[in-house]
Order: sequence, then C-alpha cells, then structure tokens
Amino acid sequence: MISFAPTAKLFGFQQRCVCSSFRKRLGVKLQFSSVPESKVLSSLDEECSDFLPWLEQISGAKISNVLSIGRSTYGRSLFASKVILAGDCLLKVPYNAQITQDELPPCVKGSLIDEVGSIGKLAAVIIIEKRKGQNSRWAPYITRLPQPEDMHSTIFWSEDELGMIHCSTIHKETAKQKAQIEKEFSAVAHALQRHLPEVHESITLKDFMHAYALVGSRAWETSKGISLIPFADFMNHDGFSESIVVDDEDEQLSEVTADRNYNPGEEVFISYGRFSNATLSLDFGFTLPYNIHDQVQVKMEVENRDPLREMKLELLQRHRTPSVKNIFHSSWDAFTIKEVKSAKGKGKGLPQSLRAFARILCLTSPQELSDLSKEAAQKDGRLARLPLNDSGKEFQAHQLLSSHISKLIEEHTSSIEALEASDPHHSSRRFAVRRQMARNLLVGELRVLRSAAAWLSHYCTTLLPQPVNLPIPLITDLS
Repeated sequence: MISFAPTAKLFGFQQRCVCSSFRKRLGVKLQFSSVPESKVLSSLDEECSDFLPWLEQISGAKISNVLSIGRSTYGRSLFASKVILAGDCLLKVPYNAQITQDELPPCVKGSLIDEVGSIGKLAAVIIIEKRKGQNSRWAPYITRLPQPEDMHSTIFWSEDELGMIHCSTIHKETAKQKAQIEKEFSAVAHALQRHLPEVHESITLKDFMHAYALVGSRAWETSKGISLIPFADFMNHDGFSESIVVDDEDEQLSEVTADRNYNPGEEVFISYGRFSNATLSLDFGFTLPYNIHDQVQVKMEVENRDPLREMKLELLQRHRTPSVKNIFHSSWDAFTIKEVKSAKGKGKGLPQSLRAFARILCLTSPQELSDLSKEAAQKDGRLARLPLNDSGKEFQAHQLLSSHISKLIEEHTSSIEALEASDPHHSSRRFAVRRQMARNLLVGELRVLRSAAAWLSHYCTTLLPQPVNLPIPLITDLS
C-alpha cells in the first residue's frame, strides 16, 4: 500500500518543468472547516444520480456504499449516506476507471515526449475527449467538470484582480505559470494540427488553460503517473484531515479511508496536503481563512554597489548546501519563512540559511569572509550558521533582516487596507470570491511576517547593552 499526497508537489511552486499541484474543487471551493454549515448536506445532486452507477459499471466493481454526491454551500461534494467510523473504507476506484495520459492517441503522445509535462499531456486528453462529446467513454465525467467561470486559480485572474496581491510572490509565480501553459499549448496545438486536425481547429489557448487547470487542481500522483480519479475528486479539502489517497498495487486500485467519524448527511473531507494559501490559490483556486501552513518567500541579494560583491557571491556558491525546500524556485537568495511560534524561542520558522545570508551581507573585509570560510570548512561546510563573534555585526545583520521584513509588512498592511476600503457590494460574485481569497492570502502572510519581526526584535535586544525595540508595523484586525 503506497500513499500519495496531491501532486501539487509537481505543480506551480515546486517543479515548474512539470507545473501545478493536483487536487481540485468543483465550483467555488472555499473550505471553512470550522464552519458547521459547510459540512451539512443541503440536497442530493440530482444531476449526478447516475454518476456512481456509471462509474461502477465501467470499473466492474463497487466504488462506495457509504457516500453520496450532494451540494453544500461550496458546491458539489461527497457526503456520508450512513454512519461512517474512523478506519472505514470510504471508496475504492480501480485503475481502469481512472484517466491517465495513456488515453492519448500514440501518434499525439509520441509528439509530446520532451516538450510537454504530465499535466499538459493529461490536459490534452481532456481536450480530445471533450471534442468527442457523448461519444467519449468519459463523457459522464467530463460533462460534470467545472466550467471556466467556476474556477478561481490566480491564472484566471484579471490584471486588476492580481493587483490585489501584488506584494505577494504569488503574483510573479502566476505569470510564470501562465507562460509555461502557453509554451505547452503551442506544443500540444502543433501535435494536434499534425495528427488530429479536426480537434486542432476547435482548440484555443483558453480551452487548454481550462483543461490544464482542471488537471492541475484535480489529479493525483499514483504509480500510474498522474491520474484523474472520478468520484474521489469530488471530495473537499480540510487542512486538519489525515485522509489521503492510497494506491494499492496488488488490488490495482486507489482508495480512501476515513480519519474520523461521520454521521449521515455530514460532508466527508480529505487532505490535499500541507499547503499555504499561496499554493492553494494558484494550484487549487481557493484559500483558507486561517491556514496553519502559511509561509512567505523572502528574497535578498548582494547589492551591486557592495565592494565585496564578487567575493561574497563566490563564497556563497562554494559553500552552497541543500536547505529547506522553498515552495517557489529555490536559489541562494530566496528563503521561505514560516510562522515563528514564540518571540523568545529559537526562532523556528526563520531559516538559519536566511540569517547566515544576512550575516554575510554585513561583513566588510576580505579577512572576515576568509575567516567564515575556514570556520565552515572545519565544521559541516555550511557558511555563517553560528552568531558572528562581533556582536555589533550580528546586530547589524539581524537589523537588516528586520528592516527587510518590516517593509514587506508595510506592503501587506497597505494592500489589506485597500481591500477593506473597497466596496464589496458593487462587485460581481466572481470578484467577491477572489477578493476574499486575496484577503485570506495577505492576512496569512502578514501573520507570518509579524511573527518573524517579533522574534528578530527580541533577538536584537540580547545583543546590545541597551534594549532595542525594532519597529513592527501593526494592523488592527487580522481576523
């Protein structure tokens, strides 16, 4: 039995060459696991009354006898149809009822070997099957996929909407994601023009982006590669759930087990992974009001005017060692910080590599850099991981960090205030959803930044004889 997290690990932030995280939401899936009404069945989904029988017919096996498809306040979802106890099997979907890139015609698949990633290939499958209409084997599934207007990944946001999150790195990551999709669309379109001209005539970049987002937000990584798992992908995300998809090679199926008890009529949840709101907004199209996994990327660089710039860059490259993986492109000047739980603690959440980089930035002589290099060589090779002997320089390094983070705090605070000042009553439903997503994202990142600033302020007071209170911009409401 092999368990698999959602393939968001392969999407957006993690590996741009494959692009996008997998798991999804039908419609507007803003998950508020603390709001009871979001878990209560409003009504059975009559449009899907024939869906499970169809899926069980093509799979030749029973998929589930404890779940039904219904609608909650957040759209199509799965609900308990009878009492479910922790440890009970919720569903089993055989491999033959899952959609993989093996569905691609060999001629098309052969043309996309090196140019298109796994998501792009599976998106091409969706495009081709959709073109077949009711003649597609997968028509009952494909016709129930969300329409473009129901999707809220930041790749669909307008420039004005993206302006709400301009201070977050997700803004640039969205642009990179869209560029990658355009690149893969060009390759897919060329292959279809050559081998399936009737499909090529009707496909547009907008169609491909829609299919790409469907796959990126719904698919799971299994031993078969990435797979769309009908019925299982109706399940919504709960950040506290421990239920995941498990791949059973012996039985040739994927299954999900309940991690808690459910009463009839309660919505049944699953975990997509420990993702920040930045990842959720780009890869899935929703955010959480309070996300314990929020984090912020901080970028720092050696300035061009630094007289020791070349020496510092050479030293950093020579002593570069693997660090905690960032959700974005990892590099020696990009660091991911998480919430620091205690201002007086060890600063867990504030990467040692970030503090080391700040120490290097503050050194002003070749001898100091040489001493750091020797110290690293005598230990584990990591550069400037211990406090500098000169407490003044150590203070300066952390004050530099504090100043940098304070600037980010000010930017986030201003953006949140701008959102609060806007009139939500004169906007479309789509904009209202994205406005709330932006607020959840920014407030979460602000919470992380403020925790880091508080820790830095406390640390700096321990370095100099006189107490030092570094500024921490405030915001009155973080709810």
